[in-house]
Amino acid sequence: MIDTHAHLAAGADEVLARARDAGVSRVVAVATTIDEARRVLDVAGRHDGLYACLGIHPHEAGGEDADRADELRRLLDHPKAVAVGETGLDYFRDYAPRDAQRRLFERQLRIAREVEKPVVVHTRAADDDTAAALRGHTGTVILHCFSSPLLLDEALERAWYVSFAGNVSFPNAFDLRAAARRVPAERLLAETDSPYLAPQPVRGQRNEPANVVHVVAALAAARDEDAGELAARIDANAAAAFGLP
Repeated sequence: MIDTHAHLAAGADEVLARARDAGVSRVVAVATTIDEARRVLDVAGRHDGLYACLGIHPHEAGGEDADRADELRRLLDHPKAVAVGETGLDYFRDYAPRDAQRRLFERQLRIAREVEKPVVVHTRAADDDTAAALRGHTGTVILHCFSSPLLLDEALERAWYVSFAGNVSFPNAFDLRAAARRVPAERLLAETDSPYLAPQPVRGQRNEPANVVHVVAALAAARDEDAGELAARIDANAAAAFGLP
């Protein structure tokens, strides 16, 4: 089983050990700043089955990291770096000017095409501008922590991957589970987005990659599928999306 999107902080070794004990053999660790990207690569270099997704988060678009895209481009040459992100647009928090967010997003989309790696997209309250930016992108797209049902039709039409996190298991997440039922089996992914969004069975606790088993279980229940078979399908999808061995 794989967790396709996790934020690892202190205690990563212990967190990854618990993931293995839960049957999670692969994790994609995500960096949202340049300094964090270096730390993630360092940890990935010490663990089999741990890969890196490196990007500059839209919250950072108004800061100095927005001018460090060339450094990001170089870090993506690392053999454990498998994706660009998370990048995108966040008009919900609006921690950075929207025009700066759009410029940074476009720059990282160009980098993803240059390095021929998938792009992992964060979007909140920015469906129209996110879709507009991605229409010109020719590479693999992964919509992380999917929470934008209005983007689903375009995602399906353009064969983007759609990744669900722990919130798909929340009792009132009817729209997310309806969206999960519509995603073709070959485009479905699962993640924890840890340490955030702990799934319902462990809600209120600090989330970690081991809990992706609960996300897969929730998806399987929503889709009326066997959880083991779905886990294997998602693992194969992730290998194809991220180019994993």
